[in-house]
Amino acid sequence: MQLDTEFVRAQFPAFAEPSLRDLAFFENAGGTYACRYVTWRLNRFYKERKVQPYGPFPVSDLAGREMEEARDRVARSLGVLPEALCFGPSTSANTYVLSQAFREWLPEGSAIIVTNQDHEANSGPWRRLAERGIDVREWKMQEDGHLDITDLVPLLDGAKLLCFPHASNVVGEVNDVSRICAIARRADVFTCVDGVSYAPHGLPNIRKLGCDIYLFSAYKTYGPHQGIMTIRPELGMALPNQGFSFNGDKLWMRFTPAGPDHAQVAACAGIADYIDALYKHQMKAGRDGTGRAEVVHDMMQARERSLMAPLIEFFEARRLRVLGPMSTDRAPTFALALDQPAKPIAQALGRAGVMVGAGDFYAGRALSALGVDPDHGVLRASFTHYTSEAEVDRLIQALDRVL
Repeated sequence: MQLDTEFVRAQFPAFAEPSLRDLAFFENAGGTYACRYVTWRLNRFYKERKVQPYGPFPVSDLAGREMEEARDRVARSLGVLPEALCFGPSTSANTYVLSQAFREWLPEGSAIIVTNQDHEANSGPWRRLAERGIDVREWKMQEDGHLDITDLVPLLDGAKLLCFPHASNVVGEVNDVSRICAIARRADVFTCVDGVSYAPHGLPNIRKLGCDIYLFSAYKTYGPHQGIMTIRPELGMALPNQGFSFNGDKLWMRFTPAGPDHAQVAACAGIADYIDALYKHQMKAGRDGTGRAEVVHDMMQARERSLMAPLIEFFEARRLRVLGPMSTDRAPTFALALDQPAKPIAQALGRAGVMVGAGDFYAGRALSALGVDPDHGVLRASFTHYTSEAEVDRLIQALDRVL
């Protein structure tokens, strides 16, 4: 079923905002617009619930219940138990805390695997464990940016943890997470998947992926500035507690060293509100929270593939170098390696009302491996299912003029 784009865009206040109305937004990989359910919940919490939650009076009880609602509903959208979902200030912070737990847990000389396709968040904290006696192995991309599983298999021998992206924020290839995790599991290797560049294009069913840890950013998935992490309960309880000592028996608090941002946690329920509203509008009724999210996931990706087709055709016609596969099976995050610095091009596009990104996007290792100078940077155009055909046409026309 095709998405009703008019309905979709009506769920995002930014599209009705006069100051943004004449701009085409193509830096969604850096952070999407927030849906109206999130902004409404955030506003309500600050107006009506801004007290310490879980206290002995009604307003405090409401604040706590809204936070628990967010955990419960986002977890169900992802196909995991609520206690397996942890909130944190960002995915970078969540990964750092997680790496410290593994640092304490792994014996010296243990091996972990990282990739050079990753954003720094799911690479840097793990690589620094080499200073603590951990053997850090690198699963290297091939010349086209692809992570080949045959290159991974020899690295798994004796390893304890594999960290890799669901989709790269510059390469855009969608890795076969379920297959990779199955191979790692047979080798008794835990898996940590960075979903930051995938989740905005449809929340995945974590249980079906089979990974032990999955991380993504709510602010890149129509929500507030929070990091969301799911962790397999057995692994989460085995790792050393990184939170307050009195929260050590609560899985969802073991990786939160400080108090959470109550309002933003509560507002994350708006992500589930949006999925439910979209499902109800398109499908009317039926299915549980996980099932609704799976249907919406597929509709979002079908929409994005149709939007990618003319853009890929343009890139090929202009013989522009795009990192990653030239296929609609990829994530709609296109990094262009140009023969000139990317920032002035992005600025020129900005003056034309087209908002794109420029830089290394914390993926310097990936760019270097693909022969791109990180200081030179890439021009990145990224979108989601709420992007319109007219906006894609505008991007193409603006790029054609500026380049």
